[in-house]
Amino acid sequence: MSQKNKTGFFISLPGIIWLTLLFLIPTLIIVVYSFLTPGIYGGATLPLSFESYTTMLSNPGFWLLLWKTTYISVIATLITLLLALPISYYIATSKNKNFLLMLIIIPFWTNFLVRVFGWMVVLGRNGLVSWLLNFMRITENPESFMYKPSTVILVIVYMYLPYMILPIYSSIEKFDFSLLEAAMDLGSTKLKALWKVMLPSIKGGIIAGIILVLIPALGSYAIPELVGGKDGAMLGNLIARQLTVARNWPSSSAISMIFLLISALGLLIYLRITNIQYKRQKAYEDYISSNGENI
Repeated sequence: MSQKNKTGFFISLPGIIWLTLLFLIPTLIIVVYSFLTPGIYGGATLPLSFESYTTMLSNPGFWLLLWKTTYISVIATLITLLLALPISYYIATSKNKNFLLMLIIIPFWTNFLVRVFGWMVVLGRNGLVSWLLNFMRITENPESFMYKPSTVILVIVYMYLPYMILPIYSSIEKFDFSLLEAAMDLGSTKLKALWKVMLPSIKGGIIAGIILVLIPALGSYAIPELVGGKDGAMLGNLIARQLTVARNWPSSSAISMIFLLISALGLLIYLRITNIQYKRQKAYEDYISSNGENI
């Protein structure tokens, strides 16, 4: 091993140890537990089997819950993206961007559960929304807006909006706005220039934001547990119930592995598409470079 490789290895060694202890080993433990047999009094025992996987995959309720989890997470991510794009653009073009960024970051200073409980106070039967509707004579009796899939989507959007705004803002901050002026000088409208010129240029920030929101949303536990109720339950709640109430550790591990495989498959598809697009773009640039004088 060359001196340069040795230096790089020792520099990356703390990160390797950290990932091994806190990611690789726990993941391997979950893999092993998913193939164990549920114990009579809870826990897990030998022999190894596929019982947890076959039981879960043959249960229609699991597929229904998987669909609901995917639906809630995707809708919440799309709403978050639609909100984050104009907000990020406004912050990047504002003279008070530092102050606005501080306002975006401030929610990180508050405990996650405290913010969820805040929404419970707002949306509860005797909450602020119910009081306003009664005050405006829209409703006659106190009404609760809790324990619905729409409530879970609302709270997920609120919780993870900063994770979408920050990477998109970072990409817009680096964007050359003279390209928009050039597009408009060539006859394009501002909206069309934003769509055709800016969005492709900030694609990296958009993809990063989608990943930062979608993956945590898929694994949400506290939000659907507190504001979703039975109708807003997601896979994270099923894993928790299998682990704590049913004490079926192999089943909870199998669900976790299925969820992990689905997430990994989505990322692999994204990386594959990105790699294909990069090769096409590279081939196009090479063609233009080699045949530029003949065009």
